[in-house]
Amino acid sequence: MSRQTAEPTDLFVIGGGINGCGIARDAAGRGLSVTLAEMNDLASATSSSSTKLFHGGLRYLEYFEFRLVREALIEREVLLRAMPHISWPMRFVLPYHKDMRFDSETPTSRLLSYVMPWMKGRRPAWLIRLGLFLYDNLGGREILPGTCTRNLEGTPEGAPLQKRFAKAYEYSDCWVEDSRLVVLNARDAEARGAKIMTRTEVLSAAREDDLWRIETRNTENGETKIHHAKMLVNAGGPWVGDIIQTKVRLNSKEGVRLVRGSHIVTRRLFDHDKCYFFQGTDGRIIFAIPYETDFTLIGTTDAEHFDPSKKPSCTPEEQAYLLNFANQYFEDTLTDEDVVWTYSGVRPLYDDGASSATAATRDYTLKVDADGGAPMLNVFGGKITTYRRLAESALEKIGKHLPLAKGAWTAGVPFPGGDFPVDGVDRLVEDLKDVYPFLNDFWARRLIRAYGTEAKEVLGDAKTAQDLGVDFGATLTEAEIVWLMHNEYAVTAEDVVWRRNKLGLRLSTDEIDTLDRWMAAHRNGSAQAAE
Repeated sequence: MSRQTAEPTDLFVIGGGINGCGIARDAAGRGLSVTLAEMNDLASATSSSSTKLFHGGLRYLEYFEFRLVREALIEREVLLRAMPHISWPMRFVLPYHKDMRFDSETPTSRLLSYVMPWMKGRRPAWLIRLGLFLYDNLGGREILPGTCTRNLEGTPEGAPLQKRFAKAYEYSDCWVEDSRLVVLNARDAEARGAKIMTRTEVLSAAREDDLWRIETRNTENGETKIHHAKMLVNAGGPWVGDIIQTKVRLNSKEGVRLVRGSHIVTRRLFDHDKCYFFQGTDGRIIFAIPYETDFTLIGTTDAEHFDPSKKPSCTPEEQAYLLNFANQYFEDTLTDEDVVWTYSGVRPLYDDGASSATAATRDYTLKVDADGGAPMLNVFGGKITTYRRLAESALEKIGKHLPLAKGAWTAGVPFPGGDFPVDGVDRLVEDLKDVYPFLNDFWARRLIRAYGTEAKEVLGDAKTAQDLGVDFGATLTEAEIVWLMHNEYAVTAEDVVWRRNKLGLRLSTDEIDTLDRWMAAHRNGSAQAAE
């Protein structure tokens, strides 16, 4: 039997990825009543499967996407100030050699092939330096240092590379813990009055008496509910097209192009904290990034993905492609045995008719359908770096249909745990170790990088490690799990070890299974106590 909610909500958001949670947070902060439904865990699809970079998109300059790049460059520093625990500056090393080539489909490539045909698609050094000059200056940097030219011979940056690389350009971008950013948006939205429903599938939505009638089903207990809303937001990510066609049944011309990006994680390949930006002879690029202290993240690919219901995975061909690409740069040859983990996500790009997945725009497109009654906003594309600006743009469109109590407000407002200076992590780590002397440096830094100033709430009044309860391994304790279940919507071990953190890289299968059973028992016990 379906139960019906009471008063209609102003905004009903479908999708608990970065766009859906970002819109929910912004809307709640402007005085709208907001309900968000996510059929799985928060950030369970695209928003936990990115390359973890908070960047302007250097290669998008070749497509003349100057507005997108400028917006992303500005956002880097806006959000660094708001979340210094889960995002931090990183230097990128771009080795140069004469064989670097453009993707033949970019506007820049076509232009240079016309005016400089003797280059035969190669990237000249002066063009790379021009692109980096634009990258340094389009966004008005205040925190991040600019580009420099680096001699690789005899340096830590040059040590892991083949000797043919003697010169590199070094520039700035940022790292972000993508799935934690989603959770923090959801938490802040809830703190401002939003209702966040995870593991809640939208079965259907239809216009009814100038409202939306939305039927949902709790995927854990099967309970169905009827909700009413004045406006619907479709932020379904890879499922945005499916929601339009099968849940809402709108006759829309707008389409989504699903592009799979796969990544591999290897043992740590170099002894410094900078990232490599590698350019291939096929015109594509990949990154090799320091990851979780003891590993290196390499990605990404661009491949068409035709079915959103099919879980993306890194294919053997994609793994071989990434290994071969990296082996064009690293001195030590990488093989399949070096790969400790792979993951893959689907980017729901706006279908702009581009001839390839690589050429498809990474910009976002927002479309309102108000024909026939209550309005619906469909969200296509977007980058994690510009999600906050996407939310502001969404609220501009929403504001034409619903009254807003205030204007744009999210710029510079810290997220939970992020109320400290950009350069304050080391100080917080030392302070945490002073209060909890049983913490080693890895444990303390992991907690600060995850929870910032809230790390002390996670540990409570513990005097010893034993006071934190069950030790699940790799510094993960009962106290932290309870905190995640009560405060960050965590339900299963997978939610914890692959999205709230990445301790799945350090825990065995048996340890993860033990954690999952403990969480299930704790969850069932809490449910019975509530009854």
